[in-house]
Amino acid sequence: MHSIRSSAAPVTYRWGFWLLLTAITCLGTLVFLYEEQVPYLVKYPRDWIIPLRFWISDVMQWLIKEFDLGLFTFKELTRSIAWVLEWPLSVANSLLATGFTFSTEPGAPVILPPAPWIAIVSIVGLLAFHLSGLRLTLLVTGCFLYLVIFGQWQSAMITLSSIVIAVPLGASIGFVLGIAAYRHPLLERVLTPVLDLMQTVPVFAYLVPVLFLFGFGPVAAMIATMIYATPPMVRVTILSLRQIPEDLVEYGNMAGCTRRQLLGKIQIPVARKSLMVGVNQVIMLSLNMVIIASMIGAGGLGFDVLSSLRRLAIGDGLEAGLAITLLAIALDRLGQAYTDRSQQSGRSQKPGFLRGTHLGALVIFILLASWLAGHFFPALAVFPESLQITTSDFWDAMVKWINIHFFDQLEAVKTFVLINIMMPMKRFLLKAPWVAIVALIALIGFRLGHFRLALLGAVLTLFLAVTGLWAKAMITVYLCGVSVLFAGCIGIPAGILAAAHPSINRVTQVAIDTLQTLPSFVYLIPVVMLFRVGDFAAMLAVIAYSLAPAVRYTILGIQQVPSHLIEAARAIGCTRSQIRWRIELPIALPQIMLGINQTIMMALSMLVITALVGTRDLGQEVYIALTKADTGRGIVAGIGVACIAIVADRLISQWARKKRVEFGLQP
Repeated sequence: MHSIRSSAAPVTYRWGFWLLLTAITCLGTLVFLYEEQVPYLVKYPRDWIIPLRFWISDVMQWLIKEFDLGLFTFKELTRSIAWVLEWPLSVANSLLATGFTFSTEPGAPVILPPAPWIAIVSIVGLLAFHLSGLRLTLLVTGCFLYLVIFGQWQSAMITLSSIVIAVPLGASIGFVLGIAAYRHPLLERVLTPVLDLMQTVPVFAYLVPVLFLFGFGPVAAMIATMIYATPPMVRVTILSLRQIPEDLVEYGNMAGCTRRQLLGKIQIPVARKSLMVGVNQVIMLSLNMVIIASMIGAGGLGFDVLSSLRRLAIGDGLEAGLAITLLAIALDRLGQAYTDRSQQSGRSQKPGFLRGTHLGALVIFILLASWLAGHFFPALAVFPESLQITTSDFWDAMVKWINIHFFDQLEAVKTFVLINIMMPMKRFLLKAPWVAIVALIALIGFRLGHFRLALLGAVLTLFLAVTGLWAKAMITVYLCGVSVLFAGCIGIPAGILAAAHPSINRVTQVAIDTLQTLPSFVYLIPVVMLFRVGDFAAMLAVIAYSLAPAVRYTILGIQQVPSHLIEAARAIGCTRSQIRWRIELPIALPQIMLGINQTIMMALSMLVITALVGTRDLGQEVYIALTKADTGRGIVAGIGVACIAIVADRLISQWARKKRVEFGLQP
């Protein structure tokens, strides 16, 4: 009797879900048909909107103008923090980009010029050889020589000066917070939703309050970069310390180690490799932020890309974007080499003159020698413009040629997709009753995770309505949905093909690595020049930016299918096609959906940037708030994007977890 009841319960539960879904669909249809009788169930009434954005703006104004801490005001506190951070940033900028003036007066003569390009290239090459050998040396020096030869050196050094300060500070803050959260579970529970918000709120939304609190300039841009790049370090630190074997911790306790000794002598050394993954994430996110940070005074390569976008100069934008990518690759590989070398025991194999203080003395000697040589041979200090090369004219001419010869074909594709796919979905979401959508999200959440997930989905979806963001949120969902649909249709087949052929897999990995390291703004330039501004151009940029996770997770999911299942299928005579469609893809589907989840996250982050090319979604709200310094408007719109991201993430992650449990891949 018990077995009959237990088997019947899931069937009844499933039928109940479909009955409720049908009821919600019918309710939504009736509400839509009788909109005149119940207009408040179709469009959220204006009288019910909570003026949260104005409350936040008033609080920010009060903090800046009236909040007094006794000895100093809140504004003086934030500007003091900016003043303290300005010193190391100024030193790094002087050493790498502008030179030392030893005077605060504008226009003061440069007493000591910046480090010559030959010195920086030699030092990073020496460091690469010290860490890994000749192959890394060639890669890193090649990346830096690109900056020299293509005329990107000055801007790259301004960017690098910000990175060399922001990364250590951001990594240190994240490391300390991670240790504190690891030791105090209550702090971790408090930090987790904060980190979720920090990683899902659009980057533009950070700029408005940072600009308000710390003013306009490189320091404010660096603070925004640190805020954006720190959360992964916190999470990696917590995870790394948790993964340390318990027997090592017990051994340290038995040896009488204090908590500080246990941390410094056992936990950090054991977790060093994992911690360096967090540092690498901070580096990559900091470089991903440089273009956006240029909007509040960062300068450097980010400003060059942004300026190229405004001028629609595709060649200049691609060269500056590639410079950011190569700088990211060089720093990432150096960080990985440092991690690998720290794990090796046989350091004596390295040449003796590259050890310890010898390396530092050699770096100082290179700097002094290059300064002296640059005085007599200026080409060694500043690479001559006459020797610089550029490909910008080629790219501009290529785009012009495409527009001349293929305009009709491109316009036909654009018109077909807009009329038959994009506009119907947009109209459907804008016309759908908000009550039905909230109920549908709650029902799906209850089906996947019961009451807590249903409540979370309903509350976050309802937030979009009560703050007056519903229409723009639906446009965001429509643009994100169409982009993710196309990205999945391209990325999943590409991942299946790459998983089946190792040679294609190697080429695919290089392609998606390049896509993930190119700055997001770079994608806007070619699509705008080919398709002009609008939703279609925004969709193409989002697809290109968010495609990589769909490909990568598909490859990973297929590769992780247990080999004994494939062998069993072969033993019973299954063909290669049957193995692919009946075994590999169903088992890999949870992993593929996690890739789609990441694609959604990246699409939402890119949609805020596509506000620059004419979209009218939540991203436009955030961008308008930045241009008008409207703190409340930017924060509320940013939280709205985060609500969409969190709902999608929780639903897909819960579905993937249930599927893995069904397949026996997770306990």
